[in-house]
Amino acid sequence: MPPEGCALVTGASRGIGAAIARTLAADGWPVGVNYRSDEKGAAKVVAEIEQAGGRAVAVQGDVSDPEMPNQIFKALEEHFGPVLVLVNNAGVRADGLSPQIEDEAWDRVLDTNLTGAFRTTRRALKGMLRARYGRVVNVASVVGPHANPGQANYAASKAGLIGMTKTVAAEVARRGITVNAVAPGYVETEMLNGINGFLETVPARRLGTPEEIAACVRFLASDDASYVTGTTLTVDGGLTA
Repeated sequence: MPPEGCALVTGASRGIGAAIARTLAADGWPVGVNYRSDEKGAAKVVAEIEQAGGRAVAVQGDVSDPEMPNQIFKALEEHFGPVLVLVNNAGVRADGLSPQIEDEAWDRVLDTNLTGAFRTTRRALKGMLRARYGRVVNVASVVGPHANPGQANYAASKAGLIGMTKTVAAEVARRGITVNAVAPGYVETEMLNGINGFLETVPARRLGTPEEIAACVRFLASDDASYVTGTTLTVDGGLTA
């Protein structure tokens, strides 16, 4: 790991994001724990990291707001230096069959899950290109490349995230920057609330854990993955096999 720099995990106040923040901190990265509204959850994650001997700071900001990425990055740069690991994890759902999805629900999901990730990536690349080092990991979903009725907006956002991952990876590979995605299946988080009747479709016959997703992000953010870029690592217990 370079001596000067930090990691930013968006949507890190709970679930997969919190597990990723804790895991990167355990690897020695100072971590920005981004949150939109769950201040208490973010503070808990920061406290857990500090109690384990790591460094972290909570950074409030809604990634769907065009002004927020710059503010989030400035706050982190003042604390820890440039963001050299970016994990785009923030995501929302607004499910419904396609004829029922209103423009507001479509826009909210795309603005957070895809456009927000693009803006944070664009901002992060400035520092990464200067450093000639960087890791971007986008948290996509198996719903991106595979149909899941009732989630046209969510699927579109995650499929777009995978496409963006590949393109940005090709653009910056010569500068020591890797850009990859992880595509979780069914994971035991609050995001799963309201989705039923799925476990029998998973060959592993269980839910994944946030920590299992975080372990894959840890690999993609490490120097061991320096020749891995533009790929999507599926973590779904065999669901899409």
